[in-house]
Amino acid sequence: MNWQPTTSTENLKARAHILAQIRDYFTKQKVVEVETPLLCSHGVTDRYMRSLISNNFSQGIDNKGFLQTSPEYAMKRLLASGSGDIYQICKAFRQDEVGRRHNPEFTMLEWYRVGFDDRALMDDVFALLSMLKPNLERVDFSYQQVFEQFLQIDPLAILDTDLKVLAEQMLGDLPQDLERDDYLSLLFEAKIEPHLGLETDGHQSVAFIYDFPASQAALARLNEQDPRVAKRFEVYWQGVELANGFYELIDAELQLERFEADNQWRETNNLEAIAIDHYFIDALRHGLPDCAGVALGVDRLMMILLEAKHIEQVIAFPADRA
Repeated sequence: MNWQPTTSTENLKARAHILAQIRDYFTKQKVVEVETPLLCSHGVTDRYMRSLISNNFSQGIDNKGFLQTSPEYAMKRLLASGSGDIYQICKAFRQDEVGRRHNPEFTMLEWYRVGFDDRALMDDVFALLSMLKPNLERVDFSYQQVFEQFLQIDPLAILDTDLKVLAEQMLGDLPQDLERDDYLSLLFEAKIEPHLGLETDGHQSVAFIYDFPASQAALARLNEQDPRVAKRFEVYWQGVELANGFYELIDAELQLERFEADNQWRETNNLEAIAIDHYFIDALRHGLPDCAGVALGVDRLMMILLEAKHIEQVIAFPADRA
């Protein structure tokens, strides 16, 4: 067993400096730093996310407590209470996420801007990244455009049978129980993501991908001009997914329907249904202001800024030394 940190003292100091720069950015923007609980009585219904669970949380349902995968629900409760623009730098937890860019415990930067839509928040994200890395360039593509550019298909129109055949041709043998969004996500991750936000002609650039399929954006509003897509965006830098943002859904009943649909899918696929967070739903019913929010992976950002090849080079103690 090795007790020593996996990162260097130099990187610890650089990390602290970058965090100070981030806080300074939000202070100048008059965005208030907040804290919300890491251990809560509810998890998330998201079908692709697994929470870490404590079985000795007396305030939880059946004594279960959930380490939060994101502070989103609690931060939206603050927004509904009248907080105004807020941000948070906190730990988040996701089960089974271990790898070069993953650790089960990681640092997340999440913020919400009242009166912003997804496009205004994309500008805000770029302003923050440009402050951290001057002379950064930006490219914007719709989800549809990147599929057309890299795979020559329209992801919104291709037939399910044709999509399945294409995925198997490009990715090899795949499980037989995959759904449409599974095929799209696998193709995006393997064949598109590595090409996004790469350096060109000596210039660093970030790529913003917007208008994701509505089925991939349970917490975002639909695009009124094209309801096949939702007002969700992702940010890519050096082929790495860095941030995920939404023009936030404020309709409580529609949000509840989406959570219930998630749980129906879970039960159909032999997964445990997750109790819906009615604190969050009640906050939406009270009234969430018109706003947009984004979550950014701080450890991945540190990897890019400090030119690290593995997440353990930018955090002190990864899971196998915690």
